[in-house]
Amino acid sequence: MTVRRGKKLSISIQEHMAIDVCPGPIRPIRQISAYFPRLSPTSPTPVSPNPAVSPPPSLSPGSVASGMGGSHLLSPLLAQGRPGGGGSLSLTSSVDTSVEINSSDSDDCTALGTLEFELRYEQSSNKLHCTVLRAKGLKPMDFNGLADPYVKLHLLPGACKANKLKTRTIRNSLNPVWNETLTYVGITEEDMHRKTLRLSVCDEDKLTHNELIGESRVPLKRVKPDQTKHFHTCLEHPPPLPSPTAMGEALRGISCYLREWENEQLHSLEERGRLLLSLQFLPPVSLEDKAVEGGGEGPRNGGLCVGVKRCAHLAAMDVNGFSDPYVKIYLKPDIEKKSKHKTAVMKRTLNPEFNEEFFYEISLSELANKTLEVTVWDYDLGRSNDFIGGVCLSSKSQGDALRHWTDCLKNKGQRVERWHILTNELPRTLSHD
Repeated sequence: MTVRRGKKLSISIQEHMAIDVCPGPIRPIRQISAYFPRLSPTSPTPVSPNPAVSPPPSLSPGSVASGMGGSHLLSPLLAQGRPGGGGSLSLTSSVDTSVEINSSDSDDCTALGTLEFELRYEQSSNKLHCTVLRAKGLKPMDFNGLADPYVKLHLLPGACKANKLKTRTIRNSLNPVWNETLTYVGITEEDMHRKTLRLSVCDEDKLTHNELIGESRVPLKRVKPDQTKHFHTCLEHPPPLPSPTAMGEALRGISCYLREWENEQLHSLEERGRLLLSLQFLPPVSLEDKAVEGGGEGPRNGGLCVGVKRCAHLAAMDVNGFSDPYVKIYLKPDIEKKSKHKTAVMKRTLNPEFNEEFFYEISLSELANKTLEVTVWDYDLGRSNDFIGGVCLSSKSQGDALRHWTDCLKNKGQRVERWHILTNELPRTLSHD
């Protein structure tokens, strides 16, 4: 009687396994025994595959059929997805890397650890402040069971060394406390809508290369201007790019999406820093206007006043980790080749301040058909200078460049300042020294 009940029980589990896991032929009993090592005719109380859940006091065919029906079918995939299983199957863990923790006792929700930080965007000064507070339960990376963690920031898309910020390293700790504020300068409203901040927690190793522990990504559009937003996130692995042929039908759509995203990242322009420009169109001044103003000089023709204020987060072009930047500007088309202006060279800096102004005598109608070309270079003695980045402003530009140019033409006599992103694309009309 006992043997017969055991057989019936094996068939019932076999059917449920076949329905839940594989659409093909029914699995043999010896394969199911791998998931139920102590299930036998002489063992009426099997051991649960999940150690965290205590086994029921008795097991019968009726209880098996009622307790394993519907969405609670017992299968290898479900056993792995539970906390007591050997792993987890998640379709969103590789995509959503900014899972916020609401409860204080959720530090064990990830094997990589958690990260706590704050973001604040100052709209008036175009500054983004990231205060890295602490991390908890980091994954051990060294032989002593500890790690030497630090946090580095990147802005996506366009991540490069120019927009990387980094905290100090905390030695031999899995629960480091930084309380360190890192600031990005020149962050525009357009950046806040389309950029994503990546926070990577890494382990520093002086003998070999540094290792990534985990990362968290936050779209900047979640941060409201002039308000501090607190984040407590689980660290995740970087988003993988799996091959569609090696995945099931349910994951192929995600794989294709990730591949398109990766191609977009590869073909996007690399950011080389930020440039603060001021534009002001000065209308012509006649003798009568000068007399009313009380000026002693003669009449003045109208023109464009270009102010090169400063740069921030420039790419390092020299082996010492710095650059010797200067700025060149052209107003093109330049048939007579007289529109070139250059600033002074600033030595060993990635955040130079120039505060220089240049004037182009031109009418407003002529200026509307011109292109202002601004490029930043690294000065090298004895060899050709290195191109860092540039931007072009005209009526055919896009984004912030177009808005800045339009505001200048519409608001005569007013000084308009705006930050611009420098890219590694050489302007088509560029003339080398």
